Amino acid sequence: MKKRVDPELLASLEMFQDLDLRPEFLPALREGMDQMRPPTMVDEAISLTEEVIAGPDANPLRLRIYRPKSNNETLPVLYWIHGGGYILGSVEDNDDLCMKFVKDAGCVVVSVDYRLAPENPYPAPIEDCYTGLKWVADNAESLNIDSNRIGVAGASAGGGLTAALTLLARDRKYPSLCFQMPLYPMIDDRNHTPSTHEIKEGMVWNQKTNEAGWKMYLGDLYGTENIPSYAAPARAEDYSNLPYTYTCVGQLDPFRSETLTYVTKLAEAGVDIEFHLYPGAYHGFEGLSPNAALSVRALNEYVNAVKIAFNRDSKVNV
Repeated sequence: MKKRVDPELLASLEMFQDLDLRPEFLPALREGMDQMRPPTMVDEAISLTEEVIAGPDANPLRLRIYRPKSNNETLPVLYWIHGGGYILGSVEDNDDLCMKFVKDAGCVVVSVDYRLAPENPYPAPIEDCYTGLKWVADNAESLNIDSNRIGVAGASAGGGLTAALTLLARDRKYPSLCFQMPLYPMIDDRNHTPSTHEIKEGMVWNQKTNEAGWKMYLGDLYGTENIPSYAAPARAEDYSNLPYTYTCVGQLDPFRSETLTYVTKLAEAGVDIEFHLYPGAYHGFEGLSPNAALSVRALNEYVNAVKIAFNRDSKVNV
């Protein structure tokens, strides 16, 4: 498998230690990830603030807000959801990417610090994400954002929550979304596709770690056929009336097969969609090897997708 990895991406992959996702090891793993994260260097052109709002279970819910200092216009907003297999990660993880969206795509970004499993299994994380999104829409005027141009995005489990949140907003009929960008999304709890069987170990994320993540996220629901589409969007039966979508996946990512199926179902439901399959790319490649040519290209394509979405005719909003 490693022979198929893009040569520029290989060194970072070789350095990555396989994750042991047993629940008893999670606190130490999370602490280690926090310590390894470099301090945020806020771009001088960007204002970074935080809001703590009441979550769905009266829990404190932290939102991180990035906006350009020099632009007082009413701007579109991208609601960002971090990844981490539903069990890891933090709102600080994607500061650089969120600032890149602000500078290069000309938007406000709001990032949500949702609760994590297994301490808070489904539906806590998705309900946190919905509560934060609703707050953004409810406060559009005071935030000086355009309520007709709200997009949702995230990678990996954040991509899964993006896909789920888009379904939830459609079915609850609020707020209206013009765009979703679930990047290599974690959307199929069954973990039984050609690509998950192909990538059983290593490669950053694999069939083994995927099983651990889904078990902790779904709790007592795991292994049953009673999984709601808001937990695992691959189980949805109706993909109609969803917003313009951009997604991608690496060819060596265990989520390749479920993403391909998702893209096909969206297209067949009449959803406008752009999709990229990156050869030689494993899960989260652009985060591990940000300077590789393929990573730079992918990141630029994420930004361009946001630009395109926010400049589309508002009549396509759902």
